[in-house]
Amino acid sequence: MPVTRVLIRDISPARQASFDILQAVSGGAYASDLLRAETASLDSRDAGLASQIVFGCLRFKAQLDYLIFRYSGKKASSLDLPVEVALQTAIFQIRYLERIPAYAAVHDSVELVKTHQRAAAGFVNAVLRKVNREPVRWPDPAIGLSCPEWLLARWKAHFGAEAARGIAAAALTEPAAYLRIAPGSASPEHAELELTPVSGAYRLLSPVQTGMRLHDIGSQALIPLLDLQPGMSYLDLCAAPGNKTLQALETPLRLAVACDVSWKRLREVPAICPRVVLDATEPLPFRAEFDRVFIDAPCSGTGTLARNPEIKWRVKEQDLRRFHAKQKQILLEAVKLLAPGGVLLYATCSLEREENEDVVREALSLHLELKLQAELWRLPGRDPGDGFYTAVMRAC
Repeated sequence: MPVTRVLIRDISPARQASFDILQAVSGGAYASDLLRAETASLDSRDAGLASQIVFGCLRFKAQLDYLIFRYSGKKASSLDLPVEVALQTAIFQIRYLERIPAYAAVHDSVELVKTHQRAAAGFVNAVLRKVNREPVRWPDPAIGLSCPEWLLARWKAHFGAEAARGIAAAALTEPAAYLRIAPGSASPEHAELELTPVSGAYRLLSPVQTGMRLHDIGSQALIPLLDLQPGMSYLDLCAAPGNKTLQALETPLRLAVACDVSWKRLREVPAICPRVVLDATEPLPFRAEFDRVFIDAPCSGTGTLARNPEIKWRVKEQDLRRFHAKQKQILLEAVKLLAPGGVLLYATCSLEREENEDVVREALSLHLELKLQAELWRLPGRDPGDGFYTAVMRAC
């Protein structure tokens, strides 16, 4: 969805960008994509503030909406979108960003509302004059953790109450940045790095430099589960943007093929192995069998809420069955290309049973030659990085 930029005097470029972006995200766009595009021309300080505001408002949306009701007596969902976003961004800055002067946040939000709905400017100004930084007792855990109640209930039933709170709390934090440095490769100049337990994965402690290819530690932990050996053949059915393909190719393989349904996304995979555009739910166009098959399946992404906070307000429980059907079909097609004795790794960055255990159990019931060797979870709040589910299966 395109972002409409309105040029206004004396309004911070960061606040203008965040106001536009959050409205577009409400319409279905993704925050990371828009921030990359809309802040490219801003200086680093404004770009950083825009990112803080956008991600902060999405992470703490339930708290902000509660505060809107507390200060105005009106539900945030009942307000026109520009008014709702103006209140959210200003309240976030006043209460959550200590270095932001309250008058600046109030002024810019009022001026932004004037460009869309002038009659509401007085209302917005009156509400924001009530905002302070006094502690608030949240009425329930879902608002306190700024997480949909249905997600909290699912995680509690699946992983326990403590883990559920940890997952939700981790989604309120800015995710750490990680790099992958292949064996024998040099570290980026002037980068301050911290070694992690995952071989080749480093936490980036210094600012992200232009051209750096970030690779989350949770994602880096997947490829070692395939036990790749020199001379093997390898098929990656959901390869874009290619970080895990690059990691797999650190092993000198006889053949590696990277596939994805989108050519636009597949182009992000470096041209160091054959790349094939295909829909992995359809019969696959390969005659040969592969020693290793990797499926990083498209999913709801509930393990990535710190990185993609809009997901927790966008995904619905009924969506999980739709993901399940697609994931199951991809897995069933992939099994057909697994060589005897070969290993298939099925993974998602979802924490939901329908997309994980249920998919694997149904596939195993249909392919008795496939044996489950290991089943692992990485949980935000317990493990660093994004959340993942992985199932390692071998063809007998």
